Amino acid sequence: MRTNYCGELRAEHIGKTVTLYGWVDRRRDHGGVIFIDLRDRTGIVQIVSDPQRTPQSYNDANSLRNEYVIKVIGTVSKRPEESLNPKLPTGEVEIYADSIELLNGVGKQLPFQVSTADLEAVREDLRLKYRYLDLRRDRMARNLQLRHEVVKAIRRFLEDEHNFIEVETPILTRSTPEGARDYLVPSRVNPGKWFALPQSPQLFKQLLMVSGCDRYYQIARCFRDEDLRADRQPEFTQLDMEMSFMSQDEIIELNEALICHIFKTVKQIDITLPFPRLTHAEAMARYGTDRPDTRFGLELVDVSEIVKDSGFKVFSGAVASGGTVKVLPIPGGNDTISNVRIKPKGDLFNEAAAAGAKGIAYIRVRENNKIDTIGAIEDNLTEAQKQQLLEKTGAKPGHLLLFGAGDTETVNKSLDRLRQVMGRELRLIDPSKINLVWIVEFPMFEWNAEEKRLEALHHPFTAPYAEDLNNLKNARAQAYDLVYNGTEIGGGSLRIYQKEIQEKVFETIGLSKEEADNKFGFLLEAFEYGTPPHGGIAYGLDRFVMLLSGEESIRDVIAFPKTQQASCLLTNAPAAVEGRQLKELHVASTYRPKQEEK
Repeated sequence: MRTNYCGELRAEHIGKTVTLYGWVDRRRDHGGVIFIDLRDRTGIVQIVSDPQRTPQSYNDANSLRNEYVIKVIGTVSKRPEESLNPKLPTGEVEIYADSIELLNGVGKQLPFQVSTADLEAVREDLRLKYRYLDLRRDRMARNLQLRHEVVKAIRRFLEDEHNFIEVETPILTRSTPEGARDYLVPSRVNPGKWFALPQSPQLFKQLLMVSGCDRYYQIARCFRDEDLRADRQPEFTQLDMEMSFMSQDEIIELNEALICHIFKTVKQIDITLPFPRLTHAEAMARYGTDRPDTRFGLELVDVSEIVKDSGFKVFSGAVASGGTVKVLPIPGGNDTISNVRIKPKGDLFNEAAAAGAKGIAYIRVRENNKIDTIGAIEDNLTEAQKQQLLEKTGAKPGHLLLFGAGDTETVNKSLDRLRQVMGRELRLIDPSKINLVWIVEFPMFEWNAEEKRLEALHHPFTAPYAEDLNNLKNARAQAYDLVYNGTEIGGGSLRIYQKEIQEKVFETIGLSKEEADNKFGFLLEAFEYGTPPHGGIAYGLDRFVMLLSGEESIRDVIAFPKTQQASCLLTNAPAAVEGRQLKELHVASTYRPKQEEK
């Protein structure tokens, strides 16, 4: 039997006989003495086979190659002073192998070298195709271990300290409106009817509150058929929580304690409580986004009132049409940012254009606060307006003022992008800093221009503030998102628990009474049987672990992820199925491949 894992061995084990299993990370022959780096999921330890001291294992050691699977029995010894390896946790010791047993070899050429893969630019498609080899690498093994430690910390905190119970909710459920596109599953025993895979356990966890399950959590699998990015997958994992009889402040305080517990347990980092809070309106005004990176300044300044009557039509016209004029002030920008970068085809122009802006207006502040610009801005501003701009933005000589003018959404998006670019370029972001901030008081609804209707900003089960009930279309939601260094890692809300309010919200988003009863009748009926006040939150576990690990893609913290085309290169899924399977399901495919061009 295995006595120890490779990465566990330390000086205190010297003299002990151990049995180890693992893979050959590297084999080295030093003048007749063979050294083997033996690897398992905990790390690497050095194995020594000496023809004089351990002759029984020498021939076996001599025949080994990288990635062979072996069993080693030997004695833990102290390394000679000259061969101590402070870079390895096991660097003080080595194992003299009494016996080495080959359990399995390697029958094909490796698609990439596992032991040196961190130093190589291995293509991601190759890593995903041979994911089982990729996961042997130290970096990936550490990421999986980190993920495990995060989940373990979550379970211990919620179960042992706060009386939560874990409940599994259905994977096969029904398709409901509001949200991303569903993954659908045809029912063989109910011809013509379909299940949907859950985008979240939202409705079931609310029903658990109706059932008296006071504090629920689940490490939940969720599915969304949507366009993918580096931090999105068609199937993903979230920490799902729901609580009865707790106010918004109490839920936020409990979750702050949870996040602090995770950081302390997993990363040995102390986080200061409480986390700052910004209203949605404040976040949009100051940063142009509801996911602000607050590790650095460069806050936006609204100058609409100053320029609304100016002769510069780009500014006055934007305000007149209900839009906004904002400024991103950049200290020292005169010396670091050329006109070429701001003009069409420049990199900053392209960043703004990617967010929908038609261009960037700018002003350079010179000595004695003299304004320098190209174009019609300076000529169409009065001296009073110029002075007000300088005062409102806090601009000093050397400042570069970048303007966004137009509809408020586009202005915010474009200046947010420029702010992030400048924050990185000017090295204003401390990568070691951890800034967590709550965004609260979201609008209940946003306008869907394509469908010409209001839709819930979060979801239609979010409770409005009581004082806003008489003006539901403009109501604030009792919702809260947690943002970590500019990335949203979790979001939740207090829920509607009264039937009449839920029906009003459904009506506001354009659901008829018949549609609401058809889609959500079971929930509305449950509200008539004594539903407690409740609220909850869900965290994107993959995204959170990605940030903790310092990775840039959630694919690097998921054991078997999909590509950005929602496919699995390892198993070649999705794949065609046999016609008889479709026939059993009463389903026919309408897809016809495009004719290849001759």
